[in-house]
Amino acid sequence: MIRYLYVCVLLCLAAGHLRGQSKKVVQSLTGYIRQAGSRTPIAGATIFIQSTRVGTTTGKDGFFVIPIEEGSYPVRISHVGFISQTMTVNVNKLTLINIDLVEDTQYLDEVVVQTEAPDKNVRKVELGVTQLNIKNIRRMPAFMGEVDVVRSLLLLPGVSTVGEGATGFNVRGGSIDQNLVLLDDAPLFNTSHLLGFFSVFNPDVVRDVTLHRGGIAPAFGGRASSVLDIKVKEPETEKWSAYGGIGIVSSRAGVEGPIVKKKLTMLAATRVSVNDFLFKLGPASLNGTRANFYDLTTKLKWQPSEKHTLTGTGYFGRDVFRLPADSLSGVELNASSTQFDYQSVAGTLRWNYFVNPRMNLNTSAIWSQYRSEISAPDSANQFSLVAEVHHKQVKSDLTITVNDRHAAQVGLSAIDYFVQPNTLTPGRYSNALPYTLPTERAYELAAYVQDEWKVSESTALLAGLRYSLFLNDGPTTLRTYSSELPRLPGTAISLTPYTAGTIYHTYGGLEPRLALRMNLSEGRSIKIGYNRLRQYIHLVSNTTAALPTSRWLLSNPNIKPQIADQLSVGYFMNGKQNEYEASAEVYYKTLTNAIDYRDGANLQRNPAPETDLLQGSGQAYGLEMLVRKNKGAWTGWVSYTFARTFLTMNSRFPDEQVNNGRAYPANFDKPHTLNATATYRPSLRFSLSFNFTYSTGRPITQPYGRARINNVIVPIYVNRNQERIPDYHRLDFSMLFEQDPAKKRKVQQSWNFAIYNVYAHKNAYSVFYRYDPRQFEDAFKLSIFGTAFPSLTYNVRF
Repeated sequence: MIRYLYVCVLLCLAAGHLRGQSKKVVQSLTGYIRQAGSRTPIAGATIFIQSTRVGTTTGKDGFFVIPIEEGSYPVRISHVGFISQTMTVNVNKLTLINIDLVEDTQYLDEVVVQTEAPDKNVRKVELGVTQLNIKNIRRMPAFMGEVDVVRSLLLLPGVSTVGEGATGFNVRGGSIDQNLVLLDDAPLFNTSHLLGFFSVFNPDVVRDVTLHRGGIAPAFGGRASSVLDIKVKEPETEKWSAYGGIGIVSSRAGVEGPIVKKKLTMLAATRVSVNDFLFKLGPASLNGTRANFYDLTTKLKWQPSEKHTLTGTGYFGRDVFRLPADSLSGVELNASSTQFDYQSVAGTLRWNYFVNPRMNLNTSAIWSQYRSEISAPDSANQFSLVAEVHHKQVKSDLTITVNDRHAAQVGLSAIDYFVQPNTLTPGRYSNALPYTLPTERAYELAAYVQDEWKVSESTALLAGLRYSLFLNDGPTTLRTYSSELPRLPGTAISLTPYTAGTIYHTYGGLEPRLALRMNLSEGRSIKIGYNRLRQYIHLVSNTTAALPTSRWLLSNPNIKPQIADQLSVGYFMNGKQNEYEASAEVYYKTLTNAIDYRDGANLQRNPAPETDLLQGSGQAYGLEMLVRKNKGAWTGWVSYTFARTFLTMNSRFPDEQVNNGRAYPANFDKPHTLNATATYRPSLRFSLSFNFTYSTGRPITQPYGRARINNVIVPIYVNRNQERIPDYHRLDFSMLFEQDPAKKRKVQQSWNFAIYNVYAHKNAYSVFYRYDPRQFEDAFKLSIFGTAFPSLTYNVRF
């Protein structure tokens, strides 16, 4: 009997144990891994559960998910260049952890620590994507001591500019307006201070810089060439800190810290440039020159719970540039002391909702405004010419981790565009006549889906599809032109008015995105990618380097959207435990409805800009090669780019042809570019950096002959962009002196000494001819920076 009861008890206990086991459900351990201090997400960090031998790595946003049963587990978090952490985590219904890793300052290779895994260039699916760490950017030699995000991009393969001090940059055969530049998701329509000498991004608040020039995710759209995604760092959560710097061009100051510890934090940083006094030290002809700017970047983060995070980012920047006497007004007015005044205002409000361990929702409201003004004070010719661009957007993105093999993303976006091309207001006693160009209004709607599929251990596929719809809204007066005549102001056959709220025309279509990665062996892969992009807003200019006051124009029935199709193939390899990496990419891109201007175009004041603009086809192709050293006392890279870009403006009407309808090089076509950057860091307190760059001269149009009309010599131009300015080359140098980061101090200081254009080479920005009534004189070269420019910058952090 006792034996029978004993067996029954054992059976009951076993049944209870089995029931207890059946109640164990699989949950997920999720969280974010960030860098302590800057709060930069760390991609490629390893999360390893020691008792179960299960682990994973973080994505580019520092997020990870590990499916696991409820219970208590020892977890180890590690990444190269950071101090590892081991902790015990209790996994229950919802477990979200936030870990800040501290940099290992005793590790000499800290200079090249990146927020990506060491072999990410081989393992990631997309190609043509480069991420720059702000620490590495700071060590590069800077012009006039100004650490410049955009200027650092020019050292990458596939990125160029038409000349020193030019606004914007060109990527793989695209014009400057074909780059979508985002600051925490807010687009900026002008990225330059002082007419192009410096960029608008304050290095003190930049977290990281990512340039998408080949593999562009379907979440991005609206531009035909590239996406420059700049993220503002997260505010400090533990304590308040202040920082700043003093330089020749500008001075900086910033503060960040917790308002409510670990709940509500803020950041604010500003740059101020007051350079007018420098011009008084130069020639008398420069007296009266104004050239200054200021900007302010703010960020506020509120995290009421682990599931909800609200962040707000704001930016304001303004420039004032004036020459004492000039002819740069460009509005056919006889005026001196022309002043350029332009400003950008942008803001983003973002809500991140952690739905569950496999779903994450981001919803953003975005606003961006750009305003430019040209003015002159002369009483007889006093005027003010104002133009504005407004961008309002709402978008939402849902990220879904389906399983170990599939990670999906879907999203919606709606944009409201408003463009005021130009409004001229004369002074009280001015001879100028007032005018206002018609405003433009349109909406851009988009939806996209993307899936990253891990087909096998050696193969991965990133497939996406975006659909965009562009709708023109009134009020406007639509001009219709005869197909039997060239499009000129006098050939419009009808004028049709539309009132506000009337959608009078639409464009739209699918934009497929595809990338395939195949691992050939350990540390080696080959990638293939294809992108289609549509662009509905355009910057039109008939100058080599567009001024900040150049005109923005929306697509309409007479100006079609530009469509770019790009195919690229790349080979990537790492060696010696990721100490070295090398890559080679080839691309071919076609451009439909490419935009250029008619000879003698007047774009700024034209109420019918389609009569001065031409649309045709374009093609760009090239080879990009990069060799990089990531570890050791010497680090850096060498890149070479072979790139060609051609436009074809052909029509059955000679008035609508360029170069007699034959293909011609674009203004930014530079066949050969070689860049090299090297940093020598023998200790944690000192680093030495060099940059060298060489490129083929850009195309120019020179006169083929001359004619005498009413005893005046007039140049004769035949074909566009058939000659080139001399080749460009320059060497830069800098030294950075820092305090030992291993020694904690309340005040951290550093000095940066740099020389721009070390051997004072007079690089030509343009070539022009001087005429007199008797003859053509020889060509003259204009250099922007024809000498060496030393600088000294002091930085401090409290």
